[in-house]
Amino acid sequence: MNMFWALLAMAFGSFGGAPAVADQGNPQFQSLTNSFNTAIIQSQKDQVVIDADNPPAKMDPQPDAPVVKGIYVTAYSAGGARMKELLDLTDSTELNAMVIDIKDDLGYITYPTENKALQKIGKSQPFIRDIDALMKKLQKHEVYPIARVVVFKDTILAKKNPELSFRNKDGSVWANGKGDSFVNPYSKEVWDYNIEIAKEAAKLGFKEIQFDYVRFPEGFETRADVLKYTKSDKSRVDVVAEFVQYARKELAPLGVRVSVDIFGYAASVPAAEGIGQDFVKISENVDVISPMVYPSHYSTGWYGVKDPDKDPYTTIKGSMEDTHKKLDPTKELKPVIRPWIQDFTASWLGSGHYVKYGKKQVEDQIRAMKDMDVHEYLLWNASNRYTSGVQYK
Repeated sequence: MNMFWALLAMAFGSFGGAPAVADQGNPQFQSLTNSFNTAIIQSQKDQVVIDADNPPAKMDPQPDAPVVKGIYVTAYSAGGARMKELLDLTDSTELNAMVIDIKDDLGYITYPTENKALQKIGKSQPFIRDIDALMKKLQKHEVYPIARVVVFKDTILAKKNPELSFRNKDGSVWANGKGDSFVNPYSKEVWDYNIEIAKEAAKLGFKEIQFDYVRFPEGFETRADVLKYTKSDKSRVDVVAEFVQYARKELAPLGVRVSVDIFGYAASVPAAEGIGQDFVKISENVDVISPMVYPSHYSTGWYGVKDPDKDPYTTIKGSMEDTHKKLDPTKELKPVIRPWIQDFTASWLGSGHYVKYGKKQVEDQIRAMKDMDVHEYLLWNASNRYTSGVQYK
């Protein structure tokens, strides 16, 4: 860490996103804070050497960001009739943010882009036909816009550019049991492609870039020596952490935060060497960490609960305890903790192992986070149908 910038930032009191000064609510002071942070970040950019073991000092590129309480929005919803209903929800509740697919789970860029580099490497599927109109609408409704960019799970890029993917012995592109292909986290070209998408999102007006699938495929350790792909002598954990570090180096000067989604149980177990995810190393290099702590995704026995899906309060509280324990030692590098929580019913768990999720279950999760001093969160429902009547406090 560059100690000069660390000490300067600590003196200014801006670590953790809010200056430790009584006048921080003053607009003029806030503008000064933003300018100060931007200047430091710009100066720091040229000094950062990408190294997973040496994260740079953090300055929040958005010290005036709100306490985010948001929902997931597919590109299809964002560009269609469902958007009115979702805006009504944010207008009438304490929800104030939307995480919108800008590069989706298949790898499509979800709006028409005129960027020649992106057109050459990737592929657009314009679910959002008028991205500028969408951004104006979000601004009008005072919605904090977060761009979701799915990184290494990218069937489109893998098929279009097999050399950037994992390949079978016969040269065909490898796919998992669901038919999804991944691209290679060792590839700098893959890094730059995704960061170019993020930079365009920043120019469009998104305040934060949320990277998802920042990892190798599940179970990769069982096929790492069989598949064909380019690699270096770095570990998978370090390669993934360094992508995140590089992304933040490139994006912070644009005034946007960087966040990463990660498995919820990553806070409770050692680093997942197989998929290349180390909860601490990733967290040290982002502004916001979003563990996916859906109770339905924990198996029998977690946090002493037979059926975690049926006890969302205990499950979320336990996961937040583990998250703090894991991240508290990082001190000034600790990011904002903003979990993804469950607003869907996990009927696939089978009779007796799940409950229908509604107002009580969502509020139980929010209460558990609040009791653990976590005040930001995101609601996930793949179909974007959110429970009505919830108190988002």
